[in-house]
Amino acid sequence: MTSLKDTIVADLTAAMKAKDAERVGTLRMVKASLMNRFIEKGGELTDEEVTKALQSLVKQRRDSIESYEKAGRSELAAKEAAEIAVIEVYLPQAATQDEIDAAVEAAAAETGASSMKEMGVLMKAAMAKLAGKTADGKLVSEAVKKRLS
Repeated sequence: MTSLKDTIVADLTAAMKAKDAERVGTLRMVKASLMNRFIEKGGELTDEEVTKALQSLVKQRRDSIESYEKAGRSELAAKEAAEIAVIEVYLPQAATQDEIDAAVEAAAAETGASSMKEMGVLMKAAMAKLAGKTADGKLVSEAVKKRLS
């Protein structure tokens, strides 16, 4: 079984051979990011750590898109969106809003959280329930706030 990192490197090689410049650029950036994480850790990354790194890259791109759209730079926002599409191929299926709501409800029942003071406890429990799926922290936070208010 090949690791997620090996899959990304193999896809980078294939994209180079196919002369797919956009994909090559994005995958090189991903590979560099993973290399930096490898150096920071001082050892091989697990698939879970690679997934976290990829989620972080997607979040950075989403933040950039927001900034570019506010500044009226739609061509840069489109470039970031294209990079997200390439990166998301390697991430687990994203959690739907229904799944997020269900996880928040289950976590609330488990923790007994009922006030905004307990938002952190509920967030942590809900994110744990969504492990294995890609869950946008902002969406989970909104669902938790809605549940507690």
